[in-house]
Amino acid sequence: MSPDITGEQPQTTKETPAQQAPRRPRGFAAMDRTLVSDIARKGGKAAHSAGTAHEFTSDEAREAGRKGGLATHAKRRKVVADPQVAPTTPVADELLH
Repeated sequence: MSPDITGEQPQTTKETPAQQAPRRPRGFAAMDRTLVSDIARKGGKAAHSAGTAHEFTSDEAREAGRKGGLATHAKRRKVVADPQVAPTTPVADELLH
């Protein structure tokens, strides 16, 4: 900013996070849950009727569930305290190396 007539920089106020206006939800988060559900339902029906929807096979679903479980519990499996300890399962070994 440029100086004013007296040669001093104008005072700018910086708001702290406590002084800022609270954040409001946007998009789907701001909508009524039933409206969001209705939009999702219509999208699913449209995708199926267009033939672009993906339908999981039981093998794909099993793999997705396994990956989700691994991601959820990854911190528990990390060997931090004692790196000499061998992983307990082949899956844990795969994640650690």
